[in-house]
Amino acid sequence: MQKPPKIPESVLVVIYTPELDVLIMERADRPGFWQSVTGSKDHLDEPLIQTAVREVAEETGIEIGGDQVPADALIDWHHQIEYEIYPVWRHRYAEGITRNVEHWFGLEVPYRKAVTLAPREHTAYLWLPYAEAAARCFSSSNRDAILELPRRARARDE
Repeated sequence: MQKPPKIPESVLVVIYTPELDVLIMERADRPGFWQSVTGSKDHLDEPLIQTAVREVAEETGIEIGGDQVPADALIDWHHQIEYEIYPVWRHRYAEGITRNVEHWFGLEVPYRKAVTLAPREHTAYLWLPYAEAAARCFSSSNRDAILELPRRARARDE
């Protein structure tokens, strides 16, 4: 059975510790391409926060809403960008779709948690200081989001 086309609206979730160490993962379909948690809505009316919670669980095994990672640890940064979908991944979308809208979120976890990767999506993960994590990301929007982290984390604490 063929999958339905991806919806061109997604989330990017920067997962980080209080020390601003950031989780990045290597893509299974593109070795050397490191990224944060990303994923598209499953259906048009899916709330973005739900998309973020689902994608974090699917890609890392981190369950938001429990004792270690309470629901309020996930913050909508109320920032979105529109970008051109890389040609290599356009086949996943309906014909003629070339742009995606990405919404940024931050998720603070208490420490560098071990994660359970979805093997069809990612093959390895690293926890790195935020600037090093940003430098490893293949996507400029992912780099920009991670580099926003110190400011976003400070704003959250105020």
